[in-house]
Amino acid sequence: MITTVLFDFGGVFTPSPFAAVRAGGAVSGYDPEQLLSLVFGPYDRDTDHPWHQLERGEITLGDCHTQLKQLATERGITVDPLDALRGMGSGDRHEEPFVARGLQLRGQGYRTGLITNNIKEFSAGWRSLLPVDELFEIVIDSCEVGIRKPNPRIFELALAQLGDPSPQHTVFIDDFQGNIDAAESLGMHGILVGADRAAAVDELDALLDRHKA
Repeated sequence: MITTVLFDFGGVFTPSPFAAVRAGGAVSGYDPEQLLSLVFGPYDRDTDHPWHQLERGEITLGDCHTQLKQLATERGITVDPLDALRGMGSGDRHEEPFVARGLQLRGQGYRTGLITNNIKEFSAGWRSLLPVDELFEIVIDSCEVGIRKPNPRIFELALAQLGDPSPQHTVFIDDFQGNIDAAESLGMHGILVGADRAAAVDELDALLDRHKA
């Protein structure tokens, strides 16, 4: 029986930041994967890349920006590494299918939580895009707890704050395969969100139907 559903934020409730950076690379004439690696580093690992430090709350956005520009110079990239992220989150928040489904889940008695890799400077902005308190019982923000996905400790922290539901009774929804892999390594069910969010909602519903009491 599944009792708990945990969500990522960016790429699930909003457009994917990975897609934005890839698109920025294509527009600027650089290899999209090269630009993605520059901005986010090896995202399936927890390292000392500037963006990872930023998401753990260890450095400021300004410090991260300075370090990323230095990395860009070293790699022969002349565009501002963060240009592709400017203006993200300005769309209509009610268009995303996971908002409606998340509210339904709480009404149906499921435990719900958010695990987001985020940064302090974006805190007020991303929270303004969602009815956070209505959607989630808990919010685990990497920059507040000093841990970021895919570190397994961030999933364990979420479960602890929800009263330690079993990982086998938990679904984790994210747009990055490395984070899904980390959750599944603990025994959780994982759902990877792609461009078609409605398809991911359907996958969630099918999974919940298969694991009803």
